[in-house]
Amino acid sequence: MSRIGKQPIAIPAKVKVEVKGQQVFVEGPKGKLNWELPRHTSIKLENGTLLVSREGDTDHVKALHGLSRALVNNMVRGVSEGFVKKLEIQGVGFKAAVLGKAVNLSLGYSHPITYPIPDQIKVTVEENTKLTIEGPDRQVVGQVASELRGFYPPEPYKGKGVRYADERVVRKEGKTVQ
Repeated sequence: MSRIGKQPIAIPAKVKVEVKGQQVFVEGPKGKLNWELPRHTSIKLENGTLLVSREGDTDHVKALHGLSRALVNNMVRGVSEGFVKKLEIQGVGFKAAVLGKAVNLSLGYSHPITYPIPDQIKVTVEENTKLTIEGPDRQVVGQVASELRGFYPPEPYKGKGVRYADERVVRKEGKTVQ
């Protein structure tokens, strides 16, 4: 049996969970999320906990059992606590600013890059170079951070670019004259 899939999911006091057939609706102080369970999995709400179960023993169904439990747990955590990713911009003249529902990045190109911020995601900029991405959906927060980093990933020679706050960039030695 899936070790992750059989663990119960505790529901915090501020979070409301509703199960309608294969649909799971989660609502909390940070937002609302919903997701449809895959076939061969079901979910039960009892005594303030959620239990994910499966019907069948094929490898595919076992994998979906653990995945379903992990995704529902992330939904519950997201609407109660939220998820955060931090980015840092390094380089002379590189900066970021939030203008309405878009992030404006100046990364040394001939034009500024404008990235629209998705719904339920909050982006804040400190000191023009530190971005904080917050939201209830773990996948969307990671996707936004990845796309912002993708505009100018850190390069190994000078270390310039957009990087995660905890990312360590391995520097290379430049050319040497003999």
